[in-house]
Amino acid sequence: MIKGFPEIALRRFIAWRLTLALALTLVASIAVAQADTRPTLLVMGDSLSAAYGIEADRGWVSLLQARLEGKARVVNASISGETSSGGASRFPALLGQHAPDIVLLELGGNDGLRGLPPGQFEANMRRMIEASLAADAQVLLLGIDIPPNYGRAYRDAFTGVYRRLADDYALALVPFLLEGVALDDALMQDDGIHPTAAGQPIMLDNVWPELEALLEDSGMALAKTRD
Repeated sequence: MIKGFPEIALRRFIAWRLTLALALTLVASIAVAQADTRPTLLVMGDSLSAAYGIEADRGWVSLLQARLEGKARVVNASISGETSSGGASRFPALLGQHAPDIVLLELGGNDGLRGLPPGQFEANMRRMIEASLAADAQVLLLGIDIPPNYGRAYRDAFTGVYRRLADDYALALVPFLLEGVALDDALMQDDGIHPTAAGQPIMLDNVWPELEALLEDSGMALAKTRD
């Protein structure tokens, strides 16, 4: 006890100081959150966006974050092995937590490899798209294809889902995320499914034109951020 300072008064003083410190910390946190007016990008994908088999900082999403040079916040919610059903289940919580301005929706590869009926895949995607639009978030669809051995009819039905969704909701679409990568053995891992680190910049270049347009619609001038 401080000499000449009653114990009960000292306790009240300490409690007041703690309360004041907590209040100031809360005010500072709110101020920082309000000051961060950068758009938020939420990447909802599978192993293609989760940098499967390579260092995380060499994946195309990390390269995107670097290209944006801090002008936008990138949240990568991608999980290796994710399906459209799993994504749709996780999506509402992510949408509420991050309040994204733009959702990059890269799902479907695992659905196709498992032979999921295209109608079920489409229904799951519609759930996430409609939730995004209801939250005033723009959506960029990142399409994918499946191996030829699944048959032309199934492949056409599967890839047709992306085009139909883009048309129905007037969404930006990258028809094939792995364009310029998938058929180049030097850019693919031994499994023939996942790109190497060398393929990641090409994937980003496939995404960039459509994404840049959405960012500019959000008030960001990014024409000079590309190397």
